[in-house]
Amino acid sequence: MSEQAYKRRGVPLVVSAPSGAGKTTLCHKLIDSLGDVSFSVSYTTRPLRGKEQDGVDYYFVSENTFEQLVAEDAFLEWAHVHGHRYGTHRRTTEDLLAAGKDVLFDIDIQGGEQIASALDDAALLFILPPNKKVLEERLRGRSSDSEEQIVRRLEAAQNEVKAAAFYHYWLINGHLDDALDEMRALLLAERLKRASKKALQDAFFMQEGD
Repeated sequence: MSEQAYKRRGVPLVVSAPSGAGKTTLCHKLIDSLGDVSFSVSYTTRPLRGKEQDGVDYYFVSENTFEQLVAEDAFLEWAHVHGHRYGTHRRTTEDLLAAGKDVLFDIDIQGGEQIASALDDAALLFILPPNKKVLEERLRGRSSDSEEQIVRRLEAAQNEVKAAAFYHYWLINGHLDDALDEMRALLLAERLKRASKKALQDAFFMQEGD
């Protein structure tokens, strides 16, 4: 009875952040700590790299296949990124949500805006570092970017913070465990919002033994 009462549509959770804010780490930890959460696996035209697996990290497709999917309106969102195209498949996402699976979109603000337009029940979360100084320290600590790339990422971060005003939730990732607790609380609250009130009422008034 309880499971039926809480049967619900999954939560489309869009998570965006400036590069270096810890978004991807938090997303993975959230999925590890809660059940019924799936990463949205994007389609891309870029080549497979290293140990990446088709259907796990991305769906790797040709330019022609991607173009055909665009023509069929098969994507919730898609964009050009660094010379390649990336897109979120509409039917795959809707099937997961209809089955009660939460879908987590680790995506930029442009994609988040498109998903918000396509899914009116999407929950939008923007993650920030405590301040610009901490963000710069994290970017430099990765030792993977050139000075030019770091400057470009810091400039992009300022633009993203300004552009993210339409996001519903803002979370500061100062301490990873605290940020994860807040992210879990957000998703659990969104799940409760989607529980069927009618089913809960019916369960309450059901005669004992029915």
